[in-house]
Amino acid sequence: MNRWAPGRAGNATKSDGSGPRGGRLMILVWIILFSSLCLMVDGQMKIPPETVQQWAVSFSKEIAALSARYSGAKLLQKKYKDIEGMVKIEEVDGEELVKKFAEEMEEMLGRKMKSVKRLAEAAEDADLYHEYNETLEFDYYNSMLINSYDQAGNSVPLGGEFPLEANEHFNTLPVNTQLSNIQVPTNVYNRDPDILNGAYMSEALNDVFIDNFQKDPTLTWQYFGSATGFFRLYPGIKWTSDEHGVVTFDSRNRNWYIQAATSPKDVVIVVDVSGSMKGLRLTIAKHTINTILDTLGENDFVNIIAYSDYVRYVEPCFKGTLVQADLDNREHFKILVEELHVKGEGKVKYAMNESFKILNEAAAQGQGSLCNQAIMLITDGAMEDFQEVFKEFNWPERRVRVFTYLIGREMTFADNVKWIACNNKGYYTHVSTLADVQENVMEYLHVLSRPMVINHDHDIIWTEAYMDTVLFDTQAQSLLLMTSVAMPVFSKKKETLSHGILLGVVGTDVALKELMRLAPRYKLGVHGYAYLLTNNGYILSHPDLRPLYKEGKKLKLKPNYNSVDLSEVEWEDTEEKLRTAMVKGETGTLSLDVRTSVDKGTRVMFLKNDYFHTVLNETPFSLGVVLTQGYGQYIFIGNVSVEEGLHDLLAPDLTIASEWTYCETDIDPAHRKLNQLQAVIRYLTGKEPELECDESLLQQTLFDAVVTAPMEAYWTALMLNTSGIDDGVETAFLGTRSGLLRFQRYTGIEKRVAKTFLTSTDKENMFTLDHFPVWYRRAAEYPAGQFLYYMPRQDTRAGPIVISTTAVTVTVGKKTAIAGAPESKIPAEIRTGRKSTDYRREQTPS
Repeated sequence: MNRWAPGRAGNATKSDGSGPRGGRLMILVWIILFSSLCLMVDGQMKIPPETVQQWAVSFSKEIAALSARYSGAKLLQKKYKDIEGMVKIEEVDGEELVKKFAEEMEEMLGRKMKSVKRLAEAAEDADLYHEYNETLEFDYYNSMLINSYDQAGNSVPLGGEFPLEANEHFNTLPVNTQLSNIQVPTNVYNRDPDILNGAYMSEALNDVFIDNFQKDPTLTWQYFGSATGFFRLYPGIKWTSDEHGVVTFDSRNRNWYIQAATSPKDVVIVVDVSGSMKGLRLTIAKHTINTILDTLGENDFVNIIAYSDYVRYVEPCFKGTLVQADLDNREHFKILVEELHVKGEGKVKYAMNESFKILNEAAAQGQGSLCNQAIMLITDGAMEDFQEVFKEFNWPERRVRVFTYLIGREMTFADNVKWIACNNKGYYTHVSTLADVQENVMEYLHVLSRPMVINHDHDIIWTEAYMDTVLFDTQAQSLLLMTSVAMPVFSKKKETLSHGILLGVVGTDVALKELMRLAPRYKLGVHGYAYLLTNNGYILSHPDLRPLYKEGKKLKLKPNYNSVDLSEVEWEDTEEKLRTAMVKGETGTLSLDVRTSVDKGTRVMFLKNDYFHTVLNETPFSLGVVLTQGYGQYIFIGNVSVEEGLHDLLAPDLTIASEWTYCETDIDPAHRKLNQLQAVIRYLTGKEPELECDESLLQQTLFDAVVTAPMEAYWTALMLNTSGIDDGVETAFLGTRSGLLRFQRYTGIEKRVAKTFLTSTDKENMFTLDHFPVWYRRAAEYPAGQFLYYMPRQDTRAGPIVISTTAVTVTVGKKTAIAGAPESKIPAEIRTGRKSTDYRREQTPS
């Protein structure tokens, strides 16, 4: 045995301190004692190694005895052993599980789609029977002005009294669930006839908003974004401006609006960088390009060409091709566009020639969006003969639409630029100032939407994941990952049918957290999880997707958080078999050897995972379910009476997972203030029989409550023992697969080293929607009854702590399932019989 071999962080020790794992612990202790005692003898080692090894054995036995005593693991294992004849163990069927979860998610998302369809129908009918009135006067509730008063105490115009009340379903924001109200961007006149007519017409949506919410109380925000610029939102809220008093939010710029208003598209942006484009013109041109890029999404493809005397690609690596307009590529293009400079004479003919070649090549090879194709020409004029290009590449079919943006105040070459657009089924705009850019760029969306409008293609779209932070001020941000479902609204009036008039887009948001509740943790096991993927291979929801980071005390969004590819998270899928199958919407299974990190990335576990996946019908999403081979393959089912279980469920040392859905508290507003334990008790006692509860989870929770009940008396007896509690022991606790948590605090808050441990802020060590506690997950990978010691990452100035953890199992026949994990927690200063030795200098005990 090499006495000098260092121990590996996080290894377990047998309870008697023997064996190879115990040996590693001894060696680490030996090193610590050696480094400490050397100071006592002027740097000269005079203690025999055999003596130090004896101390290590003594320490090992003492800490093992300490852990066994205060955790009560032996008692709990005995209790589960006693009931093995009363339980049954079932093997988890991953294929059946993913199928069931998918069906429930499809049902939930289907309800959202029905709500959006009702809104679209109501908006189109309201417009059909509304006669436009140029002189209409109508006072709508402006969300910026509601509940505002002038110096005389009178409501300001477009304001008025608008009752607001905090609502738990809407993240405790003050809202009005009886009315919607309207937000208008600062750059849009809020009394423009188009705004007033649209606001008056869309009042009809109020009844539909309320009816939708009554039919499906899990709905969140419902809205109508008008093509004229206003945004009707239900429930109504008070809108706040930025620090400059400006409201920049424009629904027409949002992904849900753009994707619903147009089909996927291939876009080549062509920008003039000849000498005449210097100064303000180039600044406007760059802003125009960036604004066009902002209207593109993951289903679109793009490239940018700059021209003067010759043609050059903004990104030479993308020469002759189209790239996906995801966030990474769009941001990359924006950086390159800022570096453009002007020189030479503009030769638009060659640039257009190159653009058509790119688009034709993509169409011929089945690449790109395989839908709309467009060229965006940004210039201050076109002088030379360019008609031959269109005759060669685009006429007579005019398959590629050409949109032109004339930059600057000069109109000398306006006719030529206008001719290009009008003869290629596009749209011409004159952009003379930076303030003109936004409105003029948005016009191309209306042109591209016309075929959809004329054909009445009411396609429903779903967006990628995004953070719900735009609508609210910084103190009210919900910081929830969302997806939106949206649908275009068309004019059905006879005189406009042939013109294809887009009225706007209706939609609603879906919190991904609520969607993932339909894949409950207790069915997936200790290491299992579920995730959602878009048709582009990007993660919609995954427990390893962390979109926020901390800067000081504030949470901030990571760049490109919603364009994380599955291959970046499930990186063991080296051949991308899993990713490819899910992008194609296939149903199947795959097994992978994986390494997963826990405890904030400081420790690694080696697992063998089984992946089960299937498509969510009528959406661009696929669902994946991961089960870990071993304990994750089995689940045990116990049975006790409600009366017996209720008695133990009311114990003061017991809680259940607050983020899990034991009972649905969000359907009835009267239940929204109940936490999960309160809801469970009210349901089981018959006080709230109408609550919708997960009967399987409730039964397992009641069973666990009964079996673990003796732990309360055991821990209490230790507390009352006249000999007292050993110094440093702070907390004993246990968790079960049903999310049940029992704990005993041996010390008061003032003496505790880790004051946040097992509190609501300590997500790593609690049962959450995404994961089991770290101590539970780590215990599951070691033999039952064998304690594992580790020091978790703790943000504490008082010093680190040591957690000792072990698994408790249930065995029926040849099948074994984890029942729970009892633990004890002590500061890292361990007192041995020989000496008080402080281990705080070491990061991790072995």
